[in-house]
Amino acid sequence: MTETRTTLQDHTSKQFDLELEQLRTRVLQMGGLVEQQVSRAIRALYLGDQAEMDLVVREDVHINKLEVELDEACNQVIAKRQPTAIDLRMIITVLKSINDLERIGDKAQKIARIGAMLHSQHSAFTPDVDLRHMADQSLQMLRGALDAFARLDVQAAVQVVHLDDEINSQYKSVVRQLITFMMEDPRTISRSLDIMAVAKAIERIGDHAKNISEYVIYMVKGLNVRHTTPEELDKELSKV
Repeated sequence: MTETRTTLQDHTSKQFDLELEQLRTRVLQMGGLVEQQVSRAIRALYLGDQAEMDLVVREDVHINKLEVELDEACNQVIAKRQPTAIDLRMIITVLKSINDLERIGDKAQKIARIGAMLHSQHSAFTPDVDLRHMADQSLQMLRGALDAFARLDVQAAVQVVHLDDEINSQYKSVVRQLITFMMEDPRTISRSLDIMAVAKAIERIGDHAKNISEYVIYMVKGLNVRHTTPEELDKELSKV
């Protein structure tokens, strides 16, 4: 009788491990789709590819669907398994991460919508501001966050957190450039505000990637590091 119960417990534990691994895999699949959406939106913005921008807008519904499905899957695991400790933290991390990924998808859609509008207007009064370096930085942060999640790598997550200050600095620089354009030539105001909205969307993608990285740290270390500076984060982790 004891042997049968032990075997059943082993089986249950292995099944639970499988369920958790499936959740992690599905998050990474969702992350891959979101990353693709951001890349497409930025590329289409600079190429003026209307078809590609339309595709980004349409594909957002798939990201929304994945978030709903993963949210439901997490709730089912919680109800069935009543996880504790790191297992519970992992599920909480999944729930929070898919929310941030869905919002990144929204930002990609926003970039595509504004890009389509900018190219359809063909205005001669378009400020010469290049957002590609900033966009590359946000994508690097997103990839880093997903990689940290996949490998449960705290150091990789910390690196993403540190990159956030750089992208914030780039955003402020873009805003200053656009304000200068608007002051010098009022005809650029409308286009400048649209470009500023794209820049803000890119900056927010970095913020969401940072959030995911902070969740990874929470999952692995059990530390809530939100609302801490990178320097405070380094100091906190050095104590663990």
